[in-house]
Amino acid sequence: MGIIDRLLGRKDEQKSVTFDPVWFDFFGSRVSKAGVPVNWERALDVSTVFACIRVIAEGVAQVPLRVMRELPDGKGSVPATDHPLYKVLNSKPNRWQTSFAMRETMIFHLALTGNAFFYKNIVRNQVKELIPIDPGCVTITRNNDYSLAYTVTGINGQSMDFPQSLIWHIRGPSWDTWRGMDAVHRAREAIGLTIATENTQAEMHANGMQTSGVYSTDAKIDPEKYKQIQAWIAAQIGGSNRHKPFVIDSGFKWTPQSMTGVDAQHLETRKFQIEEICRSLRVLPPMVGHSGQAMTFASAEQIFLAHVVHTLMPWVVRIEQSADNDLLDGDEDAEFFAKFSMNSLLRGAAADRANFYSKALGAGGSPAWMTQDEVRAEEDLNAEGGEASKLPKPTNVAGAKPPTPPPDGKQDQNT
Repeated sequence: MGIIDRLLGRKDEQKSVTFDPVWFDFFGSRVSKAGVPVNWERALDVSTVFACIRVIAEGVAQVPLRVMRELPDGKGSVPATDHPLYKVLNSKPNRWQTSFAMRETMIFHLALTGNAFFYKNIVRNQVKELIPIDPGCVTITRNNDYSLAYTVTGINGQSMDFPQSLIWHIRGPSWDTWRGMDAVHRAREAIGLTIATENTQAEMHANGMQTSGVYSTDAKIDPEKYKQIQAWIAAQIGGSNRHKPFVIDSGFKWTPQSMTGVDAQHLETRKFQIEEICRSLRVLPPMVGHSGQAMTFASAEQIFLAHVVHTLMPWVVRIEQSADNDLLDGDEDAEFFAKFSMNSLLRGAAADRANFYSKALGAGGSPAWMTQDEVRAEEDLNAEGGEASKLPKPTNVAGAKPPTPPPDGKQDQNT
């Protein structure tokens, strides 16, 4: 029986299972002060938590992840398409997942639990597959020499030990340096209060006590009279009777039910909890559809760029450096590295990019610091080569000599 089969829970040998603290989440023992147990599964039932994790996961998953090769003399880098790890990270990490799906799962695990684990299927000293492992099935042991060992528990309760060399362990923010901090545990009070207020609102609607108003009278009503009045009221309501005067006898009065201060405070609490969860997961509230004020196109663009820089980039850099450290051989560090292509997400508006590129190419007589090919690369266009690979020389500066015409007398289009 292969290692992957045993990893997925199909194992003949039975070992004793050591419970890691993360297992307490699954048994609901971490109860918030609101009286609600909070674990990973219940946290994902909260729409704000799910939206926050999803906007991070989809943001990281949608951009390419490639293995890059450094060019000699520090002249840049190119995709290392011939490297065995290139296909694993960029397109096919395993038999049933795409690269997008793998990274999406990675962020769901990483952002919620602080840890993401992948079994490295190594063939002839090369990583051929990355098999995702449920963080709740992993117990980490730190040895006296600071090396780590991983015990993975399968779906049938059987466990198997793996050395550090076979597990790609990506950590979130960490206090003890070898385990990521559990975001759900740290934010359990905010999440628990959100669940509690939502439950309160749901129970109020389920019990049917939400009415638009009350009919009342000081007169005593017998059961027969009550049925007549009830039938009369029922006959007068409906779309066709809208805005028609309503007349009823027996001294009845209509008292409309308006929102109380308690109701208003309840709604404000629910709105504030959205911000609290966003703050805990480091996501800007507008990115999950919560905006306290009207947004213009300009402000929306800046918010999106801030989301990329302050929310996505820390996760991106964390994954890149972890891949360099755990997936590349030590002898390859000087030549190869993992890189997300974030340029498409960091672009500003078209007018802003055009203004920046014109200055970068030396508009107005200022020294150029980018070539046309570098500008084309930023826009995901292929290089032209030739003069486009050289820094443009300003020609509208006082005292500058005009460019030398080509031998055939035709004007060079790049000057």
